[in-house]
Amino acid sequence: MNKVIGGLAVGGLGLIVACATVDMPEPVEGQILFEQNCAVCHGASGRGDGLIARQLDPAPPDLTRITFRERDVFPRTRVLSVIDGYTRRAPDEKMPEFGLLLEGETVPVVLEDGKMSPVPRPLAALLVYLESIQR
Repeated sequence: MNKVIGGLAVGGLGLIVACATVDMPEPVEGQILFEQNCAVCHGASGRGDGLIARQLDPAPPDLTRITFRERDVFPRTRVLSVIDGYTRRAPDEKMPEFGLLLEGETVPVVLEDGKMSPVPRPLAALLVYLESIQR
């Protein structure tokens, strides 16, 4: 049970302080990571036209149309899973696993079900960037 000190419950204080001091990354932070890790396949614009895209089968998807393909909802949970590499278990998944490259402090990310999840900052930055380039 949490102890009450000076009117504050100590057990939840750490979580409140952590969330208050860590902001979600801005899209530009994710854009830098995208250019370093993703553009070779997905292209600088994210449209699936990277330098090696023609050599890949299937071709990389257009990442600017994720929301369109998902009927006007940006699927944050699924996008995080694909980038992290969790979906590599699917036999037809060709996306490289980036989870180990995207470690670091966590930030609270609101998922499409309204729940918050701690996500490594670089992974959250890519998520925010991809969400920002939807058309």
